[in-house]
Amino acid sequence: MRRLLSFHALLVYLFLYLPILVVVALSFNESRRGVHFTGFTLKWYQGLFQDPRVLEYFANTLVVALVSTLVSTVLGTLLALGLVRYRFPGKGFLRYLLYVPVVVPDVVMGVSLLLLFAFSRELLGFPRLSLLTVILGHITFQVAFVTLVVRSRLLLLDPALEEAARDLGARGFQTFLHVTLPLAWPGVAAGALLALTLSLDDFVVTFFTAGPGATTLPLYIYSSVKLGVSPKVHALSSLIVGLSAFFLALG
Repeated sequence: MRRLLSFHALLVYLFLYLPILVVVALSFNESRRGVHFTGFTLKWYQGLFQDPRVLEYFANTLVVALVSTLVSTVLGTLLALGLVRYRFPGKGFLRYLLYVPVVVPDVVMGVSLLLLFAFSRELLGFPRLSLLTVILGHITFQVAFVTLVVRSRLLLLDPALEEAARDLGARGFQTFLHVTLPLAWPGVAAGALLALTLSLDDFVVTFFTAGPGATTLPLYIYSSVKLGVSPKVHALSSLIVGLSAFFLALG
C-alpha cells in the first residue's frame, strides 16, 4: 500500500510540475520552433533584457506587486489583529467573509472589479483603467490571504505577554510595536511574500482591470502566445516561475 501511495504521489507531482520543467528546458533550446532540443543557448534570456517592451512590462509588474503587497500587508495585519484581539458586532460574519476572495473564481472577481470601476468612473469620476486599478484589484484578494496567515500566527501567541507589557506601563501602540509585532513577524512576512507571489502570477484580475500602459508580464505572455509559442516566451515564463518560487521558498 505504501508503494502504491508513493507511486500515486509521484504521478501527481509529475502531472503538476512536468509541464513547467518542459517550459524551462525549452527556454534554453537553440531552435526557435518545435520541441526538438538542438543545442543549449542563453540568447533568448539575453534578448529579453535587450527588449525595451519587456523591461517596461517587468517594471509595471514590480510596481503593482510591491505597492499592492505593502498596502495589503498593512491592512491584513491590522484586520487580523482586530479579529483576534477585539470583540465587535459582526465579527463572525467578517471572519467567514475573508474566505470569499479565496474561493470565488478569478473570472468572477475580475468582472466584478471591472463593473465596480466602470460605475465608479461614471458616478464619482474615478480614473480610467490604469496601473492604479490593477493595484486596487490585487489588493482585494491579497488582503484576505495576508489576514488568514497573520491571524493563524496571532492565535498561537500568548495574550499574557501583551497583558504583562500593559501592566508594566506600555501603551497600546507601544505594546503592539514592541511585543505583538515582533512575535507575529514570521506570520506577517509569510503573508507578505505570499501576497507578492500571488500578484506576480496573477493574470485574470489584471486582464479585467488593466488599461492602456498597464501591461504586465502575464498579459504580455498571453498576447505573445496568440502569435505562436517561441523560446522567448519560454524564457520569460521561466523567469516568472523562478521569481515566484524564490519568494514562496523564502516565505
